[in-house]
Amino acid sequence: MFGIRFLLFSTLLLAMSAASFGQIGISITLAPPVLPVYEQPICPNDGYLWTPGYWGYGDDGYFWVSGDWIQPPEVGFLWTPGYWGWGGNAYSFNEGYWGQTVGFYGGISYGFGYTGNGYEGGRWDGGHFDYNTSVNRVNTTIIHNTYNSTVVENNSHVSFNGGTGGIQARATPQQEAAAQSRHIAPVAAQTAHVQEARSNPEMRASANHGNPPAAAVAKSEAVAAKPEAAAAKPEAANERAATAAKEPEKEGAATSEVKPEEKPAVAARPTPAAHASELQPHKTTAPNTGNAKTDQKYQKQQDTLAAKQTQDHQKLAQQQEKEHQQLTKSNASDAQKQQVEQKHTQQTQQLEKTHAAQTQKVQTRQQPAQAPSKPAETHPEAEKPH
Repeated sequence: MFGIRFLLFSTLLLAMSAASFGQIGISITLAPPVLPVYEQPICPNDGYLWTPGYWGYGDDGYFWVSGDWIQPPEVGFLWTPGYWGWGGNAYSFNEGYWGQTVGFYGGISYGFGYTGNGYEGGRWDGGHFDYNTSVNRVNTTIIHNTYNSTVVENNSHVSFNGGTGGIQARATPQQEAAAQSRHIAPVAAQTAHVQEARSNPEMRASANHGNPPAAAVAKSEAVAAKPEAAAAKPEAANERAATAAKEPEKEGAATSEVKPEEKPAVAARPTPAAHASELQPHKTTAPNTGNAKTDQKYQKQQDTLAAKQTQDHQKLAQQQEKEHQQLTKSNASDAQKQQVEQKHTQQTQQLEKTHAAQTQKVQTRQQPAQAPSKPAETHPEAEKPH
């Protein structure tokens, strides 16, 4: 009997170990909402790395875990964000981790340097982290180890990998190797942040319909440290965060000493429409072929397409409104409402992708053909005198 109990206990330990940095025990059939648009708070001090926001899942469904500036557990470590992935019959969450190399995070474009592949928001240089100010809000009067490099990001806002409407990306051999190398689970400040979000009703998708309150979408837990404390060990900051999560916030707590930087904030990504009723009519581009008759013909083609697309907007908006009314009449549960809202968002974004492709096709066809370039004239080489 003892041997059986020991075997079961050992099996449980092995299962827990295998899941430490892999899929956690949450499998659901409803896809997470799209990633909301938010502005990144300013970096509180040197040594903090940006960890992007994502959708967690609890007893009340999906809830938003806002992005945060976190001190890594070790110098030289980077953050690999977690992500939701479709496994064939359900969605499972793959936990994020700290490591020397950024691994696979589903191809999800979380923004602020997390383009879906690797991390372009900064890099380690010896014992210091250099920040890319093109995607990070950094007060350069306090933090001098910065650079500016343009980053091209995919503003798809899709929050999951695989399945219908998900990002179709697969891990590279290098990313798979990163997942197998030594890494560390989310630090205390991050786990405390998740618990706080889980207990906040405003962060639940069933309450905010996929659009968390602006003030809670992203924040910085850290309090600006004094210059002499900037080199403190990362572990100390994480311990302070864990203690703060357990104790009620004291009145008159010190606020961040970081002053707003002079340059404008990193621009937020455009907000995707969640319903067809929110879509704006598509604009046309005046043709300019140099031929008035041809321009008139092309303009008529664009107007016809724009009118058809407006009808598509109205038709889908009516359908979605009808489903909203059905939910109200049937006294649907929060989970049912969330599922419908998710479907509406996917329908709306898919329609806009179709319209964008249609418009691009028409405009490309109407572009004036470029005259073939004349070959360079060649002249026989003058005969050299003997």
